[in-house]
Amino acid sequence: MKPEEVLKMAKENGAKVFDIRFMDFPGIWQHFTVPMCELNESNFEDGYGFDGSSIRGWQPIDDSDMLVIPDPTTAKMDPFFDEPTLVMIGNIADPITREPYTRDPRNIAKKAEIYLKSTGIGDTAYFGPEAEFFIFDNVRFESGRNVSYYEVDSIEGNWNTARDEAPNLGYKPRHKEGYFPVPPLDKFQNLRTEMLLTLEQLGIDVECQHHEVATAGQGEIDMRFKPLVQMGDQLVWFKYVLKNVAYQHGHSVTFMPKPIFEDNGTGMHTHISLWKDGKPLFAGDKYAGVSQEALYGIGGILKHCKSLCAITNPTTNSYKRLVPGFEAPVNLAYSSRNRSAAVRIPMYSSAPASKRLEFRTPDPSCNGYMAFSAILMAVLDGIENKIDPGDPLDKNIYDLPPEELAKVESAPASLDEALAALDEDCEYLLKGDVFTKDVIEKWIEYKTTNEVDAVRLRPHPHEFYLYYDI
Repeated sequence: MKPEEVLKMAKENGAKVFDIRFMDFPGIWQHFTVPMCELNESNFEDGYGFDGSSIRGWQPIDDSDMLVIPDPTTAKMDPFFDEPTLVMIGNIADPITREPYTRDPRNIAKKAEIYLKSTGIGDTAYFGPEAEFFIFDNVRFESGRNVSYYEVDSIEGNWNTARDEAPNLGYKPRHKEGYFPVPPLDKFQNLRTEMLLTLEQLGIDVECQHHEVATAGQGEIDMRFKPLVQMGDQLVWFKYVLKNVAYQHGHSVTFMPKPIFEDNGTGMHTHISLWKDGKPLFAGDKYAGVSQEALYGIGGILKHCKSLCAITNPTTNSYKRLVPGFEAPVNLAYSSRNRSAAVRIPMYSSAPASKRLEFRTPDPSCNGYMAFSAILMAVLDGIENKIDPGDPLDKNIYDLPPEELAKVESAPASLDEALAALDEDCEYLLKGDVFTKDVIEKWIEYKTTNEVDAVRLRPHPHEFYLYYDI
């Protein structure tokens, strides 16, 4: 869509205001709104000024002026605001040099697509994330100097079988049995369908929606695969739509990886395939019907998985899900059907176009633009350097004898371990100036100071249970 077409679209839809949005460094959508009279064709080049020092992980206060320039190809009408509102996603630029901002996550994703083409390996990287989430009815938490607690609740929570609900009608999924019974055990069928239809209304293709394994409203809605930047855009709309549809009905959606103890966490299994001139590059005659390039791509993911996790699993809570010995895909191995392996080759179809890699370690707390870009860079590094992934692991990992299991490496056990791995292993991300050294250093600094240290310094409520009587 061109600028003049956007203005025509706004007029046809009776838009009264224009909302411009962009992603901050950690991965939260930001926005501000201007009257429609403040949007004309010149703004698609001149952009709008804002204070970059107030955005997490961005500019210092003495160098804070920045521009956000609307991308006309992203124009949509907001489905939630009271007044008709045109929305576009913006690209961040320096107001003096007009250069794209290195810490703008969307700019990183755009550079990743450019780098892919420059390698000659392919021209399109398709991504299909399976972002899981929880729907809660009540959320309470506090973290102070002398108090710390959280409480989440859901009418579906199996812990509420004895609660006085005037009346309690039962039908609450048992732990790890939410995949996927029909209503009335599934309480959120209609809500998820409304989410799905709202996404489709925005032009986002959806493949299915369903309840997930955990009790207490865990769900999944799968978007059809799209090119990297487009899927980054769609993922921010996805989170926005799910949260707002739930909010309108008195519920709360979270993409936290592990909000409930002793039940399944929330992952974002991410499918990737490379194409060139309209042909899939990952179909072939090797293991599970994939090509040699696909196997090398797997080798790249497995080699760099520990540093990748600093971006694809970027919260301290991520590592409450990534625990060895449970269902989470922490094992740095690949398989055609083994879901405890970090990389799986889906076998639902033998069609060449369906051949893809499924990286199962990521979770939806990540910044999609950065996570997809990092995964692509690892795959390309594997192909460029012909990294052998070794033999597939088709055995049940939980039945392996200790001496055999010891040979299988694991994903990092904590965010600080992942950040240390990123510090040691980031050269593959710097190719083509996709991730700059400044981005890597700032990411490590921000995550360490604001998250790792912040959690490490605080007493944990369970420590009182364990140690108060010492």
